Amino acid sequence: MIWHTVPFLFQRLFPERLWQKGKEESKIYLTFDDGPVPGVTDYVLKELAKRSQKATFFVVGDNIRKNPSLAQELISEGNKLGNHTYNHLNGWKTETLAYLENIELCDKVLVDELGVKTKLFRPPYGLIKSSQAAEVSRFHEVVMWNMLSGDYDQSLKPELVLRKSIQHSKPGSIAVFHDQLRTKEVLPKILPQYLDYIQDMGWTTSLL
Repeated sequence: MIWHTVPFLFQRLFPERLWQKGKEESKIYLTFDDGPVPGVTDYVLKELAKRSQKATFFVVGDNIRKNPSLAQELISEGNKLGNHTYNHLNGWKTETLAYLENIELCDKVLVDELGVKTKLFRPPYGLIKSSQAAEVSRFHEVVMWNMLSGDYDQSLKPELVLRKSIQHSKPGSIAVFHDQLRTKEVLPKILPQYLDYIQDMGWTTSLL
């Protein structure tokens, strides 16, 4: 089951994590996870550029290593990068020390390959143990979301993904899409319309 929005009570259980930002401003905090991936990330960049919109990309360290020029393009286009571990690890299934070392390795690749030092971290799958989060929070802000598009779920029809994404996007929302191979076919069917919706509402896309 996809939770396109996160219940407020659940957000209150972990108030130290960032779920949304100021509702009083007409801004959407657009984020993309799992890249950079050729054929997907570059498509996203083109769609953003058409509308002069920006996003925060939570990148996987190994994908930066494989695609450094594409990762550099994210920065040159004025977007922001966050850490998404080096190997897209599930925190619930990973011993804490190994998890922290994987995050550190992603940080190292960001600095060595791109000259980027980020304070932003998003746990893959949104799954992180409290003990891990406590350690990560010493050096990073743990960024979650309150609008999950579900674009990676190939069992969902694109029309539903788009409708739910629009329905649950409000000023201050942190919205999640994915620039990965599983979303290569669906993104062209939903992302342009979603970005146009943001524009038509008079909202701006802001960086975290």
